[in-house]
Amino acid sequence: MSYYQVKSLEQYFKHYNKSIREPRKFWDKIADENFTWYQKWDKVVEFDMQEADVKWFLNAKVNITKNCIDRHLSKRGDKTAIIFEPNDPKEEAQHITYNELYDRVTKMANVLKDQGIKKGDRVCIYLPMIPELAVTVLACARIGAVHSVIFAGFSASAVAARILDSQCKLVVTADGGYRGNKTIELKSIIDEALEKCDCVEKTLVVKRTNSTVTMKEGRDEWLQPLLDAAQPNHVAEIMDAEDPLFILYTSGSTGKPKGMLHTTAGYMVYTAYTFKNIFNYEENDVYWCTADIGWITGHSYIVYGPLLNGATTVIFEGVPSYPDFGRFWEVIDKHKVTQFYTAPTAIRSLAKENWEWVDKYNLSSLKIIGSVGEPINEEAWHWYNDHVGKKKSPIVDTWWQTETGGIMISPIPFVTPTKPTYATLPLPGVQPVLMDERRNEIEDNQVVGSLCIKFPWPGMARTIWGDHQRFKETYFTAYPGKYFTGDGALRDEVGYYRITGRVDDVVIVSGHNLGTAPIEDAINEHPAVAESAIVGFPHDVKGNALYGFIILKESGEDRNRENLKKEINEHISSHIGPIAKLDKIQFVSGLPKTRSGKIMRRILRKIAEGDFSNFGDTTTLLNPEIVDEIKNERL
Repeated sequence: MSYYQVKSLEQYFKHYNKSIREPRKFWDKIADENFTWYQKWDKVVEFDMQEADVKWFLNAKVNITKNCIDRHLSKRGDKTAIIFEPNDPKEEAQHITYNELYDRVTKMANVLKDQGIKKGDRVCIYLPMIPELAVTVLACARIGAVHSVIFAGFSASAVAARILDSQCKLVVTADGGYRGNKTIELKSIIDEALEKCDCVEKTLVVKRTNSTVTMKEGRDEWLQPLLDAAQPNHVAEIMDAEDPLFILYTSGSTGKPKGMLHTTAGYMVYTAYTFKNIFNYEENDVYWCTADIGWITGHSYIVYGPLLNGATTVIFEGVPSYPDFGRFWEVIDKHKVTQFYTAPTAIRSLAKENWEWVDKYNLSSLKIIGSVGEPINEEAWHWYNDHVGKKKSPIVDTWWQTETGGIMISPIPFVTPTKPTYATLPLPGVQPVLMDERRNEIEDNQVVGSLCIKFPWPGMARTIWGDHQRFKETYFTAYPGKYFTGDGALRDEVGYYRITGRVDDVVIVSGHNLGTAPIEDAINEHPAVAESAIVGFPHDVKGNALYGFIILKESGEDRNRENLKKEINEHISSHIGPIAKLDKIQFVSGLPKTRSGKIMRRILRKIAEGDFSNFGDTTTLLNPEIVDEIKNERL
């Protein structure tokens, strides 16, 4: 029996128990049966969790792109690998077959080698969501270069900091990018960034917007003529299992972003396995994840996971609101999408609009819908289930992190019964535990604690680039011998997990531990509220009190604000209890969010405390201007 795909709840428990009892045998079988290797491993895993030292598939030799592309050519060469849906719906979509993807990736690999890039060199990719982004990622992996994708919206200083940290030798960018009705001048941002980056020798530029750009002689070249001259074949570099695959930066609580390093074989096995199970992918399905490849979701579940399974994956250049709020649903209808994976932020923003935007399109092709990036609140879950899934497509509410490489806790569709706001059960091979404040493991159900993982898994990050001590201190010292996720979780009576938010989002009010997520859920159920964020601030009597930042729906904008505040607190009182009522409520037009949709609560905490001195790393904010607006209107 293959362990690769779980088909029933009985099988899930069988696989899960096997993976806990004999994790080495479990992953050995999955890796052995489902991938192409140049050389098998001597040992499945070797680790020292105290030292944050983990290695998977020791001494195995592999190339991830052979598994993403080459091995599919004999049977799936003419199958569509990538559907590119442009920002402008009037621009024709591209359908790129596996044969065409092979040609494009091997040409790009040869271009990179011609530019002097070799195994181990770092390449910065600063591109919009166009096919060249996926192609460049894969071309780097093919020659053994380490790709560092930077979201095409970061400022010049943020880009420069990342390029310098990883000492990138070459940058691939574009003249510009489209995002809704805006054009982003990517080349000029790169030009400014590179004023500080002596390590970059070459910049290759994709022509996308036909913007006028400055080309620096000796450094900058247009990419297309180089591709036209390149050969469409390339022998993939033989990589060691633990050779670096990519660096991906995630915001830290200090000013310096963390470059999470993922390696080759373990990441390959884990992303392929999780994609197959979470999205129940079948041969002729069309899968769409709306994330950007600049984030881990895009790496694992737009590029690597789908292509490792020979899937058809959609790359979408646009935004959900352009040219109107029906854009997501139009794309699903147009390409007959079967699996749809997006963020709660997008769901909530679309739920604010008239549901007729959804209902005018045919979504009957959908089999599975998913949520990623943060816990999904109950109101958004039901809207998504009712209007998008039509109560027939299960919601996979996935919990995972940049650091984990792939999904860790999630329903398996048509296998695990779903429960609103719960990520449900860990995947086979994942061993979560809840820890109490004395660092003891909590074994019962119906408990709350800090979420840790007590045994390594193949997809986990290996270090922070250039700073292993920081990696060890951040993830492996709070609970020695375990990986600390930084999240709190609740485990219900049947063992389902619900992520309650970052552990530092638990506020102790009058001796009561209050998780902010349930309070926000209660507030968000008020008919006038669109979204909320709760933080604690010092209080003379209670120790801490609660401060609410609340976005109103249009229907609530004209209401009396003082009456609304009373109603919201009555709502909290009836749902959670009087102890959870807010001392301060500030109505805001937006919340400071990273581009992956997470609320940057540490900024809100500092504003609530009246401390405007140092907001730390704000380079990942989607809307930095909102910080000043909230600060200026602080109560």
